[in-house]
Amino acid sequence: MKITLIFLRRMKQEELAEHLQSKFFCQQELKSGLKKKFQCVFEGIAKAGSPTLLNQIYTELYITEGGTGEVNEEHEVRQIETASRKPHRPETTIRQEDIFKVPPGGDQPIRTVMTKGAAGIGKTVLTQKFILDWAEDKAHQNIQFIFPFTFRELNVLKEKKFSLVDLVHHFFTETKEICSFEHFQVLFIFDGLDESRLPLDFHNKEILTDVTESTSVDVLLTNLIRGKLLPSALLWITTRPAAANQIPPECVGMVTEVRGFIDPQKEQYFRKRFRDEKQASRIISHMKTSRSLHIMCHIPVFCWITATVLEDTKVKKVKYDGGSETDPLWSPESRKMIESLGKLAFDQLQKGNLIIYESDLTECGIDIRAASVYSGVFTQIFREERGLYQDKVFCFVHLSVQEFLAALHVHQTFINSGVILLEETKITSKRSSFSKRRKLKYLHQRAVDQALQSPNGHLDLFLWFLLGLSLQTNQRLLQGLLTQTGSSSQTNQRTVEYIKKISENVSAEKSINLFHCLNELKDRSLVEEIQQSLSSGRLSTDKLSPAQWSALIFILMPSEEDLDVFDLKKYSASEDVLLRLLPVVKAYNKTV
Repeated sequence: MKITLIFLRRMKQEELAEHLQSKFFCQQELKSGLKKKFQCVFEGIAKAGSPTLLNQIYTELYITEGGTGEVNEEHEVRQIETASRKPHRPETTIRQEDIFKVPPGGDQPIRTVMTKGAAGIGKTVLTQKFILDWAEDKAHQNIQFIFPFTFRELNVLKEKKFSLVDLVHHFFTETKEICSFEHFQVLFIFDGLDESRLPLDFHNKEILTDVTESTSVDVLLTNLIRGKLLPSALLWITTRPAAANQIPPECVGMVTEVRGFIDPQKEQYFRKRFRDEKQASRIISHMKTSRSLHIMCHIPVFCWITATVLEDTKVKKVKYDGGSETDPLWSPESRKMIESLGKLAFDQLQKGNLIIYESDLTECGIDIRAASVYSGVFTQIFREERGLYQDKVFCFVHLSVQEFLAALHVHQTFINSGVILLEETKITSKRSSFSKRRKLKYLHQRAVDQALQSPNGHLDLFLWFLLGLSLQTNQRLLQGLLTQTGSSSQTNQRTVEYIKKISENVSAEKSINLFHCLNELKDRSLVEEIQQSLSSGRLSTDKLSPAQWSALIFILMPSEEDLDVFDLKKYSASEDVLLRLLPVVKAYNKTV
């Protein structure tokens, strides 16, 4: 009996040793594979261009802890502009290396973390850095296995069935020797919830607890997130804010938000990106001279776009010859590609789609095989990523790029054919070119009306771009791509008058957008009028028209240097004035 017990004990020890050895080899193989996959970053361009080592350019992101999974309906650029200012109250910040550390006073890490953030703000790169640090044994060694998934990859499995173990083995063949993960600390990363086309139905009562039982991928995910399946696992879900409410709040242990770069981090990024100190300083100086560019560089992908453009300008020294249609920058093929991308951008903006499938491209006449030939045009504004079974999905590098191309398409379609795509009507005349130039005001007015009707401002930037395209100065910059319409001062003046009239009957928040539109059209008459009154001390809020109120609000919105205290008493402290100035009051840290 004693010999039998010794034999059995030795067998168990050998089994345990074999099990641990198998786990060790699987872990090392997984780390090696993830390191190879994530050590390089292509920034705005996927699968194209020269890769850069992530550790060389990674710049710490500003991440806050707290908040809810509720939807913020504001346009993302509005959210970015707000986030770029100093916070109204102290915020709890968190570093990426601490996201899954055991909180003070706790004995277990928070199981499910949701990280929100606008497109291009750095969510994916954040997870990439976390994975790379683990794979290089630099951090997170309490976690034994990390399995990163993207919803883009999972979308193509919509009609298929897997068990959790099979799903892991399918994506991570290095772990096929392990048939159960209950005894390990495992982290699942699900990147891009906003891109999901899976029906994540958390009201479905189907309970799954067996990691070897096959079911649809959406049921697998909902049970994993609810904690019914592999409750010992850690989960990290990233999403744009608009999709956060797909996950019930009770399933999320902590919400974090990536805010992108604060000012010192913007500079740090450019200094890492350009080793030449003088070149980096010039680019940082240029960024600071433009308030809008400075705000947009809050988003890391905009820092990349800015760096790419300014670096390219320095090398090529592009010159314009006054409107030649044979601009060497635009070959007939690349021009046709931009036109097709513009149609795609507008169609998908109308539908609210961020992720685009190959069938969507085909509808717009885009041949991916041909597109790859013009990678200088194509990949700098449009990303391709490959899912399982070679299925491809696409997206614009940033929402604002999609909005610009959509505006370009709407403008050019009107100039060429008289069709107003926003309402599918056509303006015809024997004197077509003159008529279209004169009737451009109808296109602009329709665009203004539609933008004002949008509850979340999703057409605001589209409208800015559309109006800006009517200026000759901008048309010259886009020569060879955009039809030159000649003088448009009368048309623009009519649009200006319409915007001023409309601004008398909209909310203070919407009127701010209208004054951005006036800026695009180079009209500052109302703003200058109010500024003169402010400077002379003769401003009386009792006598302001609604349009003048809008101009005052636009002027008083704080700059980066003036955020602390707003002196409301200067403008009368009546309830009516307070209500009108509410957008300004909310933007400052303190009001007296």
